[in-house]
Amino acid sequence: MSGNINVANPSQPKRVLLVAANPSTSTVTGWPVGFWWSELTHPYWAFVEAGYEVEIRSPEGGSLQADGFSDPEDESGYSAEDILSLGFKKSSKHRALLEDTKSIADVNPAHYDAIFLAGGQSPMFTFRGHQGLQNLVARFYEAGKVTALVCHATCLLLETRKSDGELLVQGKTWTGFADAEEQYADTFVGQRIQPFWIESEARKLERTNFVVDQMFRDFAVRDGLLVTGQQQFSGAAAAQLVIEALGR
Repeated sequence: MSGNINVANPSQPKRVLLVAANPSTSTVTGWPVGFWWSELTHPYWAFVEAGYEVEIRSPEGGSLQADGFSDPEDESGYSAEDILSLGFKKSSKHRALLEDTKSIADVNPAHYDAIFLAGGQSPMFTFRGHQGLQNLVARFYEAGKVTALVCHATCLLLETRKSDGELLVQGKTWTGFADAEEQYADTFVGQRIQPFWIESEARKLERTNFVVDQMFRDFAVRDGLLVTGQQQFSGAAAAQLVIEALGR
């Protein structure tokens, strides 16, 4: 698909800004919420394997905490097979990248080739309505940088507008966490989890094409500079689309 890509410096390793959510508390369940491990570690590994430099930041800075169900060591066993996240978590070098993150306040898109926003439950409470993060994503996009978001991080696109006032997703095909997946999750835990559902909200928008695939299967979409992934199994797929867009 079309899209002009502005690479910072072809003679240097490509650089990706990976943004993960700060810890918060769900106003619906009262649970502590954070980023989702696989949506950070799987893209991180894909980028590193491609020879990229990856910088991890968060909207407000500081120490990051993951959603419990995404932790390979969580007693639920939900993510027990995620050995990539387990390795990242057990590596002191890599775990340190999440212990004192810088905020996005002074980010200059010119210093990066792409931005990648990881999801989790926290974005549903901390990303939507975050004007600074909306502005940052719009700046990357309008600077010709590949702009990627996965899972619940895509809630940011419900309100992110370009400098001309138009929604960034107008005229775009994109994806995010599906209503069917929200319903499954609610049934699994026996209560409502999220304050809103991204697919339902996206379908209220005019002149945009929100699409979903099968539940909990890897699915990512690229439309020009915009890359989106459906849920927690789509992080690596979205990262590969970023890599393809940048020509490795």
